[in-house]
Parts: sequence; C-alpha cells; structure tokens
Amino acid sequence: MARKKKPLPLLEGVTIEAVAAEGKCLFHWEELVVFVPFCVPGDICDVQIRRKKHSFAEGEVVRFIKYSNVRAIPFCSHFGVCGGCKWQNLPYEEQLKFKQQQVYDQLHRIGKIELPEFNPILGSVHTQEYRNKLDFGCANKRYLTKEQFKSLECRTESLEFATANDGKTSLKDVPAIGFHITGAFDKILPIEKCWLMDDLHNKIRNEVYKYAVEHGLSFFDLRAQVGLLRDVIIRNSASGEWMVIFQFHYDRSTSETLAQSEREAKALLQHIADMFPQITSLMYLDNQKCNDTIGDQEILVFKGKDHIYELMEDLKFKVGPKSFYQTNTEQAYHLYSVARDFAKLTGNEFVYDLYTGTGTIANFVAKKAKKVIGIEYVPEAIEDAKINSEVNNIENTLFYAGDMKDILTDEFIAEHGRPDVIITDPPRAGMHPDVVKTILRAAPKRIVYVSCNPATQARDLHDMDAHYRVVAVQPVDMFPHTPHVENVVLLERR
Repeated sequence: MARKKKPLPLLEGVTIEAVAAEGKCLFHWEELVVFVPFCVPGDICDVQIRRKKHSFAEGEVVRFIKYSNVRAIPFCSHFGVCGGCKWQNLPYEEQLKFKQQQVYDQLHRIGKIELPEFNPILGSVHTQEYRNKLDFGCANKRYLTKEQFKSLECRTESLEFATANDGKTSLKDVPAIGFHITGAFDKILPIEKCWLMDDLHNKIRNEVYKYAVEHGLSFFDLRAQVGLLRDVIIRNSASGEWMVIFQFHYDRSTSETLAQSEREAKALLQHIADMFPQITSLMYLDNQKCNDTIGDQEILVFKGKDHIYELMEDLKFKVGPKSFYQTNTEQAYHLYSVARDFAKLTGNEFVYDLYTGTGTIANFVAKKAKKVIGIEYVPEAIEDAKINSEVNNIENTLFYAGDMKDILTDEFIAEHGRPDVIITDPPRAGMHPDVVKTILRAAPKRIVYVSCNPATQARDLHDMDAHYRVVAVQPVDMFPHTPHVENVVLLERR
C-alpha cells in the first residue's frame, strides 16, 4: 500500500525577506529557503507550502496580513495570474536596484573573477507600452482562475461570447487568445488589455477574437493538434508601421476541408485588413508542426509588404517576420550605444559582430570601424542584414549565415582577417565552449559582451579570465516589471 504524503503546512504571519530569481521573493523557514511569487520584501502574509525539497520549498500567498511599505499598485487587471510582468507590485526604482544587484551577484558568484565597480543601471525610457512585438497563442480551452474554476457557469465580464443561453456560458470550453500559463501548456489566459505595447495591438487582438467567435472559427487544440486559429504575432516600429502574422492550422484531411480552412482564414484576414488600415504588413502561414516556431515555415503576404522598417539614430533597419530585433526599441539604442562606446572605435579597427541578427549592431558601429563581419545562424536574418547595409549606404560590412561554432573557426579567421574588436550578443544560453576557445585564439584587443542572461555571461567570463580582464560593466534594463536584465561587459586583453 502506498504511503500517504504528509500534508504541506500553512505558515502564518511570515515576513517576506528579499527578492529572488525569476521575479519571485523569498523567506527562510526552518533550514529551508522558501520561494513565493507575487509579493514584495516586507509583506507579512500567510503562505501555503506547495512543494518541499531538501534545500528549498515553494509556496503561495493565501492571505496578506500587512502590505510592505515598498509596494506599488499593479496597473494590469491580469496581474497575479499572467506571469509576464511579475514585478508590477514593485516601484520601478526598486526594480532597478534589484536588477543591479542581480547582475552583481551573478557575475561575482558564478564568474568568480576580479571585477571593477559597476556603472549604475540604465533604466528604461518608458515602463509601459515599451515593446514592439507580442506573440499571442490561441486555444480552444481558456485557462481558468481558481475563482472561475469554482464556478464554471458565470457571466462573461467584457468580451461577449456567441452563446444561446442569454449571455451565460460555461467557461470550461470557451476559447481564448492570450498568453500561455506556466504549468498549463495547452491552455491560454485570455488577455483583454496588455500594457506592454501601443494600445492598437489590443484592438487588433480583441477584434480577431470577436470575429472568430461570431463566425464559428475553430481555435487550436494543442493536444489533439486540430483547430484553425493557432497564433497571432503583432509588431510595430518607430517608423509607424505595423506587422501582423497569423498562424493557421488548416484541416488537410480532405480537399474539401482544406478549401474550407483556406476560405475561413482569408475571410478573417480580409476583415482585419479592412478594420485596421494601419497594418502595413499582413501575413499568414499554415503551420502543421507540433510547435509554434516559424523559422522553418513559408510565410505568405496577404496585404502590404513582407517587412517593416525600424529606426535607430540615422539608420533604417528592415525587420521581416522571422527577424530578431530588440523588443524595446528606444532602450535598444541605449544598449547599442554602450556597446559602441565600449568598443572604443577610431575608424581603423576590424570588428567581428557575433550573433548579429539582422546586423543591427554591425551596421550601428560600421561608420566608426574599418570593416565589420557579422555572423548569424538564421539565413533570412543575414539577408536582411545585407539589405540594411545597402539601405544605409554602408559598404564596409560582410555577413555570413551558419551555426556560430561551425562558421567562426581558425580557418575563417585566417581567411578573413584577425579582429581587433569582437562584439558578441549571444542568446540566453551564452556562447558555445568552442566559440569561446576560438575567440581566445583570435586574441582581439577588446571584447564587448552583450548579454540577456548575466548567469551564462558570468560563466563565459570565467572561461576567458586567464586571457582577458573585465574593465567595465553596464547593466541596462530592457524589460520593466520583469526580472530580466541586459548587461554589457568590456574585456581587454591581459
């Protein structure tokens, strides 16, 4: 007979002590650290332990007894359920303090290297409507909050659902467009208003939902892999352009069902095109894969162009449906300005820009360099990088597509020339060990390391410490109300 698990305790009147990783906070209980979301240091509350391990536990606030003096009122109605902006309850000045401390702790604890005094973190110009891209999932089953789960039959609060029972509907099978919830991969939290992007994106998304429900369009079932409406990506730019990309999942079981899927998809596209003339690039694809990634998919244009242009300083950057571009446009300018300043370019330097994306950094620094080579994994991004050089009349750049560890080799460097400066902006996983070794053999005078994950950055800095010393550290906040932080480090050869 299986042994019954001991019930996990309810801890009453605990004081939240500090901010922890991933936007959570912590306090100590017995000899364990307990991690709790959606609270701030100084809160006094009752916490239900939900998970207990040997060295830590996870809990959930079930009652606030006294709120901390260090607290802000969340401005979003979805706060506490949607996990996107976990720090809305922290004043922005406090968020910056904790991000600065996070960078300091990770570089010291993981890097274990000598570090200079850090520059104060650069706060974001805007703390609302700062993003230029959002991705919304579609699902045939919405995520239910605890309150909704207790009462499946309820009146809808704002968006009207097409029902036949006087406005009442079961939330059990109501579709949704919104964000995925951690631990509920096949369900979507319906979003009525998100504050992260210009409000037009809310109007577009809500109109898509309204039309889909009124016209009986099917929403995607991730488990069964059926349903037409799968995903909506919305982008805008400083040039005033808007791009909307629809992911559909056509029913290809017969020629008749395929034709019906195509008719329904194009009717929705036409409706959105008519309703929102601001959209300059309306695109779509039929994704039959098990996941929503679009890098390997054919994307078709329904209306307008297959790209928009982003503006930075006196430069224009082409951004296509598969292009990576920093999602906080204004703050990206400050981030890249730091990288350019750290590079200390005089016009005579040969620069390698690793993980160049659409060549934003490469083109941004090109006018102050002798020559710039950009390397990126995504071929479409490299094509955009070349176009970005042409559009801006930049003639001293070269771009290559391929896996970084395969492209950046001793043979490549021998063929193209040894760099004076390397700028690297890798994904969250940091740089592959082979890339680090090649950089060390290339022996540039300076390395400017831009990172969206100070933990993996610290690991890479540790691996380069025997040959390079860190001379400057500049944290930059790109994502207000989240625990994420960018960091730029300047290394000079010993």
